[in-house]
Amino acid sequence: MKRDLRVVALVAALGLGGCDFYYDRIPSPDDALKLIPWFDHMITSPAVHPYEAATLPRNTPRGSVPVDRIEADWQASWDSANYAVGNVVRNPVPEPARTLAKGDTLYQVFCAVCHGSGAAGDGPVGRRVGAPSLLTEKARALSDGHLYSLIRYGRGVMPRYGDKIFLAEDRWAVVNYLRSLQAAAGPAPTPGGND
Repeated sequence: MKRDLRVVALVAALGLGGCDFYYDRIPSPDDALKLIPWFDHMITSPAVHPYEAATLPRNTPRGSVPVDRIEADWQASWDSANYAVGNVVRNPVPEPARTLAKGDTLYQVFCAVCHGSGAAGDGPVGRRVGAPSLLTEKARALSDGHLYSLIRYGRGVMPRYGDKIFLAEDRWAVVNYLRSLQAAAGPAPTPGGND
């Protein structure tokens, strides 16, 4: 009888230990997590919020709806030689004089090598690639938005700098600094005039 009880106990232990009869009836911890919408650790977790800051350059995919505070993307129009789109963009800097120091620094780093430190088109590389003077009447007549678009998207031999000067405020600082160089240079020389 003792032997029979041992066999029954062994079969029962193997049966109960080898089968997960309770597996499908006990809720998973993952199911319990779904019941609480926000856990305390989620608030402090390092999460990605791509549309929270407007300081990052981003081009939204075609057909998407941008969330707030995102700079519009007009590269397709610009690339198809629709330069009038740059005239629509307005300089949002209320006090351009406050951005001149930043604009000076960025201009000397990115622009002076071609356009020269005074914007006369006489930079060391500019002489070789034919960088234009930014002190001419034609350059002065360009709108701030057009200059901003040139910086952001480039054109001709000028490469795009929107990915290098990636903050919109910094690109506007370069535009404002260029306007100060144009003002400091005085009136533009007339072509063929006696200067």
